[in-house]
Amino acid sequence: QVQLVESGGGLVPAGGSLRLSCSASGFVFRLKTMYWYRQAPGNQRELVARITPGDSTNYADSVKGRFTISRDNNKDMVFLQMTNLKPEDTAVYYCNTWQGREYWGQGTQVTVSS
Repeated sequence: QVQLVESGGGLVPAGGSLRLSCSASGFVFRLKTMYWYRQAPGNQRELVARITPGDSTNYADSVKGRFTISRDNNKDMVFLQMTNLKPEDTAVYYCNTWQGREYWGQGTQVTVSS
């Protein structure tokens, strides 16, 4: 059974950094593209970053140059390093993948104070 568990969220001042982690299980992690999404109150969930099995990455324009997605196939984990955080980055961040259907973690709250 596929499970995704996010951690690492918190409250940080603008300009600060956080590193989110997502621990995956129940599928062959190294073969799957992994995604980070976020959802702010009143907004739709939006794609933040993705990383392919070959380590190709893509980012939303709003986070390019500030966020870095990476993966550790030995530990079945995906990470999102977030730097120079802005108040508009405040959201619940979710890990995501596809394994026959879409799977989501429970999310981790990131709050950036101005």
